[in-house]
Amino acid sequence: MSLYEDIVEKREKLAVIGLGYVGMPIAHAFAKKVKVIGYDLNEAKIDLYRSGIDPTKEVGDEEIKKSKIDFTSDEKRLKEARFFIVAVPTPVNTDHTPDLSPVVGASTILGRNLQKGSVVVYESTVYPGVTEEFCVPILEKESGLKCGKDFKIGYSPERINPADKVHRLENIRKIVSGMDEETLSVIGKVYDLVIKVGTYPVSNIKTAEAIKVVENSQRDINIAFMNELAMVFDRMGIDTNEVVDGMNTKWNSLGFRPGLVGGHCIGVDPYYFTYEAEKYGYHSRIILNGRIVNDGMGAYVADAAMRKMIEASQAPKKAKVAIFGLTFKENCPDIRNSKVYDIIKRLGEYGITPVVTDPHADREEAKKVYGVDVKDLSEIKDADCIILAVAHDEYKKMSLSEVLEHTGDRKPEETVLIDVKGLYSVKELKESGLLWWRL
Repeated sequence: MSLYEDIVEKREKLAVIGLGYVGMPIAHAFAKKVKVIGYDLNEAKIDLYRSGIDPTKEVGDEEIKKSKIDFTSDEKRLKEARFFIVAVPTPVNTDHTPDLSPVVGASTILGRNLQKGSVVVYESTVYPGVTEEFCVPILEKESGLKCGKDFKIGYSPERINPADKVHRLENIRKIVSGMDEETLSVIGKVYDLVIKVGTYPVSNIKTAEAIKVVENSQRDINIAFMNELAMVFDRMGIDTNEVVDGMNTKWNSLGFRPGLVGGHCIGVDPYYFTYEAEKYGYHSRIILNGRIVNDGMGAYVADAAMRKMIEASQAPKKAKVAIFGLTFKENCPDIRNSKVYDIIKRLGEYGITPVVTDPHADREEAKKVYGVDVKDLSEIKDADCIILAVAHDEYKKMSLSEVLEHTGDRKPEETVLIDVKGLYSVKELKESGLLWWRL
């Protein structure tokens, strides 16, 4: 019997290591078809899942309650599985070099519990070469087994877009790779159980690793171009969103808009690619410059707010600034690498401590990671300046007058509104009498 058949017939188990925004949807999908062990070393997170609460909001509480995933924080339970999917985050250090510590930790734990005849598939975003040259030695050392003889490896980059209800795991083509044809075949068949649109096999693991970092680097560069245009158009007195709306009437327009580029993929993956390129003697001239532009947008927004507050005859140090949104993108609880925090830091350089509200951000995590106390929207009162930083649906539904209810009795011409996401039209903003600015 093949490993694939044993998994389908439920004689063997599949284990997912890392139950975050990527691992949880994968575990949930597979649990509908096969026996799944969902492992995470965070006991508090496991307790939430067991009680039917989904902290990622990717699957939803009701689905978690119905799921047949065998949740555990006991690494020894991994000995029961033969097919492993490693889905831990891969951030960058403060100097923008790859932080592989989560992958090292996961590989160490898995290695200690790896059994003969297993297949290990990494989904974590890495630069080309990490799976074979970095992870395999750890697995071999910890297990005492030999890769290629006792166990096999593959790589299948995650393509999940947090909070996206249209492009889901099952309808996004899945890149798969393996160390040999036999392994590739098994990995492809296993993923085909849950990927409705099918898998896309590539010739080797390095190619699969490259696909992931390149597709996000491409998006990063395109957004950087729009952000650069926004800064130029701001000086020219031209509204960027209006330019983009007109440009998008042409069939070959790509549809990108300026914005804050954070999160654990687009804001991180380009650094993985350029880091490895440097080893081969190539210094990026486009990718890194794109990162520089995008990494500076939070400060740029804060500076725009300062200019408008001065224009409104406000004393910025005494002004009450409110920021709507903290997560890295709309309708998502993920605050990792949020560029909204860059706005907060820049305002702090001016002696301003803004109040922050966000209906999706985890308050404990926001306090722990950024030192930010997230308030309820109802607590935002008498604001001199409001920065609409994240386009959560809750904010999209608010009329301009509803937003201004949080500014108290201030006259419109003395009130500043910074519309980062272009939630309101130029016509609306002009008619409001506010001092406003849109990215």
